[in-house]
Amino acid sequence: MDLPKSIDTVVIGAGQAGLIMSRQLQAAGRDHVVVDRRGTLGGGWQDRWDDFQVVSPNFVSRLPGYAYDGPDPDGFMTRDEIVDRTRRYAEVIGAPVVLGAEVTRLRADGGSGRRFHLETTAGPIDADSVVSATGAFHVPRIPEAAAGISPEVTQLHAHHYRNPGQLAPGGVLVVGSGQTGMQLAEELHEAGREVVLSTGRCGRVPRRYRGYDIFWWLAELVERGPDFGTTLPTVGQLPDPRARFAGNPHLSGHHGGHDTNLRQMGLDGIMLAGRFAGADGFSVRFEPDLASNVQFSDEFFDARFRPLLDQLTERADIEVEPDDRAWPEYEPHELTELDLRATGISTVLWTSGYVPDYSWLDLPILDEFGTPRHVRGVTEVPGLMMLGMLFQHDNASANLVGVARDADYLVSRW
Repeated sequence: MDLPKSIDTVVIGAGQAGLIMSRQLQAAGRDHVVVDRRGTLGGGWQDRWDDFQVVSPNFVSRLPGYAYDGPDPDGFMTRDEIVDRTRRYAEVIGAPVVLGAEVTRLRADGGSGRRFHLETTAGPIDADSVVSATGAFHVPRIPEAAAGISPEVTQLHAHHYRNPGQLAPGGVLVVGSGQTGMQLAEELHEAGREVVLSTGRCGRVPRRYRGYDIFWWLAELVERGPDFGTTLPTVGQLPDPRARFAGNPHLSGHHGGHDTNLRQMGLDGIMLAGRFAGADGFSVRFEPDLASNVQFSDEFFDARFRPLLDQLTERADIEVEPDDRAWPEYEPHELTELDLRATGISTVLWTSGYVPDYSWLDLPILDEFGTPRHVRGVTEVPGLMMLGMLFQHDNASANLVGVARDADYLVSRW
């Protein structure tokens, strides 16, 4: 479809959050259009590596108006499968999408009495309300300390990684132990590469707890938890606002779904190190915090989630199995220095996350972290809302478990 000159609502981003918002706006009878900078549907999933698989099981992909009806509800979609499902969702709900329309500027005071004026690569459009559903991952971040690494060593951000064959022969230093870093370290190790993993303070959660997948528990907390007074901590309950940007707890959807455990990785032959501290040519330095990083990862679930799940189990009378989790007996050696040349490391793969980019937002509403100030997605500018942000309301907001709930809340605010 062509971009209209004026409309009630513009949704920016045609990924799953934007399409869910479109579905809920349709149900509310609101005239709208969804614009996306890409030339094809599929959202940010299209940017993932070749063998990527989602960490949430298929049954979680019960999008509003489009329940999962495939043959493997407990399986985990590949990149191409989740891209295809996203495209089909747009067709099923009849989302009014305009592709190739990147928003380059959004300002107040649109024409014809509308609140907002948007400049896009497909032309201008005025609207009474705008929902930004551009996701949480904008510009790949590589720390400044990376500049100290010799130019003879290839450096690549995970955003641009596709497969092991893309990399030069030799070992790989993977920097970052969040979901992406853990999965890529496993993939490269399985491909026969020597892998060194530089860890940070990233938590892990079990693939299954007391007989149920962890995402089944998250869905229960979101959908039934409020009825029993058991809910995920909200953003206002975080000890520090910076905690919004902490990486998601790591686990994997590969090989039928499994835990990712630093101790097990060490046993399997992946060399572990602490946080990346800097480099001088081929010499890389790590903080002496490996032991504390591993301990933090081990204790994360029991500290943050297990009390909630056990409380919900009791209050909702959920039939569960015994807690049969087990931990491998392995104490990693504290590695503080690494000679990349001597150890045959040819590539440094950065899984160091992203920084927000709202340069197109010509309104004074960005906080000290470069993200729009809001309460549950409602900004201080009337008519401007956000969807799919990290900890928009709680930990479920940036995944399929919580997006539909947050979209419903935004619709209720009109």
